[in-house]
Amino acid sequence: MLDWLLRTFLEFGPAANLRVYPRFQRAASAVQSTAKAYKGIDVKALQILRASRTATSVFVRDVGNGLLEVSHNGLAFLGLAVLTGGIFFSGRPDIRHDAERLALGWLQERHVARAEQSGDVLISLAEPGAVARATAADPRELTRQQGAVAQWLSRRYKVAPEPVSRLVQEAWLVGQKAQLDPTLILAIMAVESSFNPFAQSSVGAQGLMQVMTRIHDDKYQAFGGIHAAFDPLTNLRVGVQVLKDCIARAGSLHEGLRYYVGAANLPDDGGYANKVLSEQAHLRLVADGKNVAVTVRQAGVVLPRRTAPTLDVAADPDAAPAANPSTPAAPAGEQVALLRRPG
Repeated sequence: MLDWLLRTFLEFGPAANLRVYPRFQRAASAVQSTAKAYKGIDVKALQILRASRTATSVFVRDVGNGLLEVSHNGLAFLGLAVLTGGIFFSGRPDIRHDAERLALGWLQERHVARAEQSGDVLISLAEPGAVARATAADPRELTRQQGAVAQWLSRRYKVAPEPVSRLVQEAWLVGQKAQLDPTLILAIMAVESSFNPFAQSSVGAQGLMQVMTRIHDDKYQAFGGIHAAFDPLTNLRVGVQVLKDCIARAGSLHEGLRYYVGAANLPDDGGYANKVLSEQAHLRLVADGKNVAVTVRQAGVVLPRRTAPTLDVAADPDAAPAANPSTPAAPAGEQVALLRRPG
């Protein structure tokens, strides 16, 4: 390009006349040489650029092929390791169980952390096994008799049918083992606590069956200690044992109820036994499929005041400790299971 411009300038331009002067001819010759040199440099630069591009392309292609080969080999190794680990763990259930437990624990922690960040506090307090502690049963799982009794008690005492259903089931089971009518057990619970498992009297009778925990603490040892008095099923079982002992000592059901309420040495039990037996009669009718109004009245119970819980100490001096005069008087209407098991 420069060569063409220079020739045009020398041949047709104002400087055409300069050819007559050798000095200017030499200058023009130098310019042409420079132009040729630049042209040679441009060609070399282009060649170098093309060579660099080719080398770079080859380098990138080789590197890519190498990485692909390494990746293939790495994936093959990883797959082999996973297969080997799977075969190994399948033969070791303990290791597989630990690995699953760790993985599940990690996932749960992540889930709880995300839930707490979103403001859900309950998720961190979740306890899936808590349902195992609930005293409840599906009423549909009961027999016809049990279902009728549970439904009637639920409506009469305004408690949920599920926990009552579980207590009815237990009364039938324990009653069969203790050879006691389950309706009697349920009637005592109804009269004593109205199915409140946390009830406590002023003299210390506790739970569904209002057992004196401080006197019958030995019976709770098989259930982990005296705090089991507030477990409905444990209180029912201990109460049934106390009732069975009372009936055995008194010789009859009616007198056994007097012992159970702590009125063995009193002129009368204030109508307690009659009230229990009246409620039992209602439950028997319900179990037999009879229609009994849930508002039917119970027989009244008015226990005489006493300065201390009364035990039949004369019949069995070792049955219980002597009454403490400082023990607060039991108000009218209190029922307490006081008799210790003989022997």
